[in-house]
Amino acid sequence: MDLNNLNPLENIDHWEDDLIKRYPENKNEKSQKEFRDYQNSKRAETVREFYKLNHKYQSYNFVCEKENRFLQFKQGEMSLWEAVEFLNTLIDDSDPDIELDQLQHLLQTSEAIKSDGHPDWFVLTGFLHDVGKVLCLFGEPQWAVVGDTFPVGCSFSKSIVHSEYFSLNPDSTNPKYNTKLGIYKENCGLDNVKMSWGHDEYLYQIVKDYLPQEALYMIRYHSFYAQHKEQAYDYLMNDTDLKMFDWVRKFNAYDLYSKAPVPPDSQSLKPYYEDLVSKYLPNTLNF
Repeated sequence: MDLNNLNPLENIDHWEDDLIKRYPENKNEKSQKEFRDYQNSKRAETVREFYKLNHKYQSYNFVCEKENRFLQFKQGEMSLWEAVEFLNTLIDDSDPDIELDQLQHLLQTSEAIKSDGHPDWFVLTGFLHDVGKVLCLFGEPQWAVVGDTFPVGCSFSKSIVHSEYFSLNPDSTNPKYNTKLGIYKENCGLDNVKMSWGHDEYLYQIVKDYLPQEALYMIRYHSFYAQHKEQAYDYLMNDTDLKMFDWVRKFNAYDLYSKAPVPPDSQSLKPYYEDLVSKYLPNTLNF
């Protein structure tokens, strides 16, 4: 079976819209009508199929194979801005309400962070946090690029969305990996834990030498909802992780809830972000 041809989501952003449903900013005020309408029954089915594939194939060995392939950074050399513009080719016209390309989503996130007076490295993190999605343009299926992330090498938490599909994962019947700690030690720290493969880990590995620790945690773990929303993996966390996840949760609010129907003026904002990128990152990055 060619895993690269398995792409149940029509739009790479459908996963994020499903997240807003699962984790509304204010559960007492959000109503179904406030969410973008993608013919909900159909979207729910595609999201289920997405996670069925994700949970079936995201095994410990699968992650190791992806790391061995992509963390040699042989896909090409680009500036960050070139990578963002490259990423825009992923977007189609299937959003019925808000037609935002990836650049506009990134700018909405970063501009919301900037308007609240946060440090410039935080603004930059908002601008670049999804750039790892270029993996889709290197032939990766969406279920190996987006989606909630989770540790591999230990048992899968029932707090993970559609956890029932982990029964299809070979690690679920492997005694090396199917216990609570698996190959890890209690409170070993997330830096010693291998996460499911996706855009978070990929971008983290690309920029890890250039940004503050807080920013790197936001990038690396912003899709780790089982922890920063459900605290399902506290037993793997060390004191640094627990402290840094306050920043992950702070960032998550901007990532999910900054979308608006009026797009930012990318051309007028570009000089500011070019200067900001050059302050922290080299002229080109290896992808």
